[in-house]
Amino acid sequence: MSFRRRLLLVMLAMVIVAQLVAAGAILRTLQQDTLTKGERQLEVGLDVALQLLDERGQQLRDNVAILAADFGFKSAVATQDTETLRSVLANHGDRAGADMVLLSSPQGELLASSHHRAGAPPPFPKRWEQARREGEVVDVVLHDGRPYQFVLLPVRAPGLIAWVGMGFLLDANLAEEISALTRLDTRFVTDDTRAALLAEDGYLTRTQPLSVGDDEQAYALTRRTRHELLEIYAELRWRLLAIFALTLLVTAVIAALSARSMARPLIKLTEAARRIGRGERLSHIPVSSRGETGVLAQTLLAMQDDIDRREQSLIHQSLHDLLTDLGNRHSAQQDIGTAIEKGHPFTLLRLSIHGLRTINDTFGYAVGDQVLKVFAQRLKALPMPKTAAYRLSGDEFLLHLAAPAADEDWLETLQHRLAEPIDLQGSPLRLTLAIGEVRYPGHGDSATLLLRRAEIALDLARRARQPHRCYVVGQDEQHLRQLTLVHDLQEAAPQGQLTMVYQPQLDARTGRVTAVEALMRWQHPRLGFIPPDEFITLAEHSGSIQRLTQWMVDTVCAQLRAWEQDGCRVDAAINLSAKDVTDDSLPGRLQHCLTSHGLSPERLRLEITESAIMQEPEQAACRLDTLRQAGLRIAVDDFGTGYSSLAQLKRLPVQELKIDKSFILKLDENADDEIIVRSTIELGHNLGLEIVAEGVETEASRVLLTRLGCDILQGYLFSHPLSASQFCAWKAAHDKALTKERQ
Repeated sequence: MSFRRRLLLVMLAMVIVAQLVAAGAILRTLQQDTLTKGERQLEVGLDVALQLLDERGQQLRDNVAILAADFGFKSAVATQDTETLRSVLANHGDRAGADMVLLSSPQGELLASSHHRAGAPPPFPKRWEQARREGEVVDVVLHDGRPYQFVLLPVRAPGLIAWVGMGFLLDANLAEEISALTRLDTRFVTDDTRAALLAEDGYLTRTQPLSVGDDEQAYALTRRTRHELLEIYAELRWRLLAIFALTLLVTAVIAALSARSMARPLIKLTEAARRIGRGERLSHIPVSSRGETGVLAQTLLAMQDDIDRREQSLIHQSLHDLLTDLGNRHSAQQDIGTAIEKGHPFTLLRLSIHGLRTINDTFGYAVGDQVLKVFAQRLKALPMPKTAAYRLSGDEFLLHLAAPAADEDWLETLQHRLAEPIDLQGSPLRLTLAIGEVRYPGHGDSATLLLRRAEIALDLARRARQPHRCYVVGQDEQHLRQLTLVHDLQEAAPQGQLTMVYQPQLDARTGRVTAVEALMRWQHPRLGFIPPDEFITLAEHSGSIQRLTQWMVDTVCAQLRAWEQDGCRVDAAINLSAKDVTDDSLPGRLQHCLTSHGLSPERLRLEITESAIMQEPEQAACRLDTLRQAGLRIAVDDFGTGYSSLAQLKRLPVQELKIDKSFILKLDENADDEIIVRSTIELGHNLGLEIVAEGVETEASRVLLTRLGCDILQGYLFSHPLSASQFCAWKAAHDKALTKERQ
């Protein structure tokens, strides 16, 4: 649609909307005004009806007062002349036009009534109570669902001798008289009739209760139809429609002429804008230089330069890090892809700054940003063969070297330049770096693959705390294998891939089986047997160790209970990782598992490595103390391979030291191992600990350990790790052989 047509339609739409809004507002205002006036008429009519009822009630009171003051009537009341009373009430009620008459004793007992049984309790008890308080009553009451204007006055001679009352029906005749006076539909209704009338559509209705305090009410009601009030709108709508049509016609003619004159220069400006958007450069736009169109034309011409500068800025920002102005990851991938297309060998160095998070936490993010800026400037200033530098993430950078391999001298120069102290407000800060290296084409043929393998090499350097590692073919496959194992480990237990095996532990002096060490095994459906050291480490790093530990505890406790029921009672030792030791929920979970399987705490022994304890010694000591207080037996596993001090060992609530098998395997051949084992046994006994030796594989080692005073032995000399069913058979055969040997 052309601009001229759009402009014409907009102008017409504005007029139409304005007319519609104005007409709607006028009609709405008139309608509201008419309805408001109608409501006021109803209220006035209702007030007139109530005023007429008040005047009529006063007249009725005067008539009843004449009867109450009549001497003959008082005499009849005093003599209890029932026939005379009835006659007088009937005659006077007829003269007064009453529809109901009644007479009662001072106590309220009916003496005579046109509508009630003599001797009955007084009707309208609330009105009787009101008359006793106030001396008289003029009000509206309901009898048999019909409203009466009721007057109740005392008869005194001179004291109170009776109550006389008259009721005047509020019927349709009275309502018609009021309707003729107010020119409104007036009625006297009860609750049910009022609800039905209010529910009718097409009426304005007002009601007023005629009595107060009764459960059932009588109302005066006035109403008028909406149709009568809104008849004026039919003619007014036609008039507004005619005015609207005429205005629309005039506006259409004016709008068409205006749109034609305004559209021509704008169409030219639009075409110029399209050409600029396509990248064309214009030197002139054929419109008048005066007015807003001229200003717009000059603005479009000037905008061409602004667009060029903005595009260059956006392209630069999309390819560079905002803090350091180095190329970002996207820029690195593009440049690496370009270099691969050229086919020339090159090297990528992926660098990481150790402890950048500590710098941010200690000195603040402003200092950390300053460190990154200085580091980026040093990367830019590096000599050949460096061709480009990039910032990949928070503390990781990338260097592109135009060389098939990084020269050792150049790497040493790189380390020296980048690790020079950075002056931070007078305090020098020396950076420590780790570098991962990959080479093209030997280590990959795509930017993504090279960057991933550079990250693998960098990660290996960081873990080994080495300054530089070069990617070795096969490490990527190992990385993918680890990712696969971490993923599959989540469902290994539910799918039945995990099993527990048990290696016996024997008393060194008696040879009897005292316990078993529970060991976890994983048979992967595709990768086969996975060594425990491999998947336990992955579980710790991925956060799955708690789930594995819970499954192991449940399985071992259930097995101990099953063995006990089969008459094969034995204790079990389980291994806890460093993550388990710092888990606040571990004591509660262990206690719940033991209780649910009906086992006492001493049936379960916890083996914790020295390295796990030394990671968080204070927290580990606190957690182990809680476990010990719960009755669990605790052992330090692989003792001698860590770096625990004697002071730490003395503070720990342990009962066993388990000497690492590296000292036991060649014990009978290596004198140094014998010295270490003897010292460990003496140290443990002096601290009141029981000593367990694992890795016993020769008879000579067993004899020597027994002579040195070792308490518990474990190793292939006695048995390999056994399945649950194999262990019972092995134990039975071992106990039988041991008994036979002693005989």
